[in-house]
Amino acid sequence: LFFYLDIISIMNPNIIGFIATIVSTVSFFPQVIKVYKSKSAKDISYSAFLIFGTGGTLWFVYGLMINSLPVIIANSVITFLVILILIMKTIYDKK
Repeated sequence: LFFYLDIISIMNPNIIGFIATIVSTVSFFPQVIKVYKSKSAKDISYSAFLIFGTGGTLWFVYGLMINSLPVIIANSVITFLVILILIMKTIYDKK
């Protein structure tokens, strides 16, 4: 256990931030691809994605305020993907 704590203490926090950025951002791509391919978003909740998009936007602003590139990148891309999903939901729900 102490070995791992020593490794964590010498790691650059931005490395963890960039890894988290990649994982968080990539997690949205399957949903975007599924909605696009199926041309259906009937099972997606507007309110959940609006709340998530609001959170992503606030995290983006926070990242700007503290000048944290991992937070800025992750949340700008995630917010874009949330908006893309909501646009596709609006289009596909009309059909």
